[in-house]
Formats: sequence, structure tokens, C-alpha cells
Amino acid sequence: MYKRQPRTGAGPGLARAIAALAPRAIAYLACDPAALARDLAAFAESGYAVQRLRAFDAFPMTHHVECLALLVPKHLLSAETESARIDSTTETEIS
Repeated sequence: MYKRQPRTGAGPGLARAIAALAPRAIAYLACDPAALARDLAAFAESGYAVQRLRAFDAFPMTHHVECLALLVPKHLLSAETESARIDSTTETEIS
């Protein structure tokens, strides 16, 4: 599935609808960190967790940052991965 979204993000309703399709993984690209945080919360409420997160400074010298998050169903994360996800505070990639 591909959805070209505005800077405002997908929104909680669409995030929940995508999660309801029960995909094995979701690659979510966002250009607004605030919208990303809001939408990731909706995915989390629907049983998905961030497995990896990368930030790209595609527009240097501006406040714009592109973020790519890989989401997977929470039950697929191992205890080790979950621990690393919670403990990682300085890395942009969670593994």
C-alpha cells in the first residue's frame, strides 16, 4: 500500500484503518516529526511498535527532517528487541 500524505500526516483514523488490515510491516515516511509522533501513537494503540526509525536531513539548513519508521506487530518483537527499543536514546536507528 502506498499513500502520499500531506505534511499533516495520515491522521489517527487512517493509521488505525491501516493497522486493521494487519500487515506484517508498515513503512511510514513522514516529513513532520510532530505528525509522526501522533500517528505512531495511533499505530501503537492498534498493536504496532516501531522496530526501526531513521531521520534524514534532506533539506539542510532548514527545520525539515524526513523520518522513516518501520512498524511491526508488537507480538513479533522479541524481548531483546523490545529492550533495545526502550533503552536506546541516542541512536536514530532502533534495532
